[in-house]
Amino acid sequence: MRKFCLFAFGLIFLLTSQATAQNKVVVIPLDSGNCDCDEIPTVTSAGQVWMDRNLGAYRVAQSLDDYQAYGWMYQWGRLADGHEDRSSPTTATLSASDVPGHDNFITPSASPYDWRSPQENNLWQGVSGINNPCPAGFRVPTETEWNTERASWSENNSAGAFNSPLKLVVAGYRDYSSGTVFNAGSTGLYWSSTVLGTNVRYLTFGTSTGMGSHRRAYGLSVRCIKD
Repeated sequence: MRKFCLFAFGLIFLLTSQATAQNKVVVIPLDSGNCDCDEIPTVTSAGQVWMDRNLGAYRVAQSLDDYQAYGWMYQWGRLADGHEDRSSPTTATLSASDVPGHDNFITPSASPYDWRSPQENNLWQGVSGINNPCPAGFRVPTETEWNTERASWSENNSAGAFNSPLKLVVAGYRDYSSGTVFNAGSTGLYWSSTVLGTNVRYLTFGTSTGMGSHRRAYGLSVRCIKD
């Protein structure tokens, strides 16, 4: 039976099955060949140090559409409470606090289309962010850091994203209004920590690449950068 390293709050546990999602969890297979359970594997790209896979991914991507490297889909600002599972249940009831207290993907029906009401801008700001989903010493990258990364790509598209040392994948996104996953296998979308009004900036790539603004209730991939 396959074993996993589970990194949670700086502690290490050995499991014999997939871990139930919990705050600041990274699942890394013991038989991946690059994990000794002493530290989280990283890669350096464009002078920046990153985790070598998406949060929730079982391995470093072996192809652009490697589903085992897709990982989880987070609503911006939420901790890992189970909602990030790509098939978690949905609810239309907004949260009035930073921690909803359930594993449902929240589907708002009115502007500003956030899972939290009122909005809170400091949930993912730095390693000390209220709900920083990354392991200790890591955080969600800023828009500037994503721009530095994509400027180093050999091609301005998904091929360039995958050929980067980060091996980014086209995991798609989870729609804020229905919880349905779209564009898996064709588009990559990754959160940044940079807030713009009621929305948040994110990296997207497919036939081209760029930064855009998304409603916070969308579910996107997360790749953590070392602080």
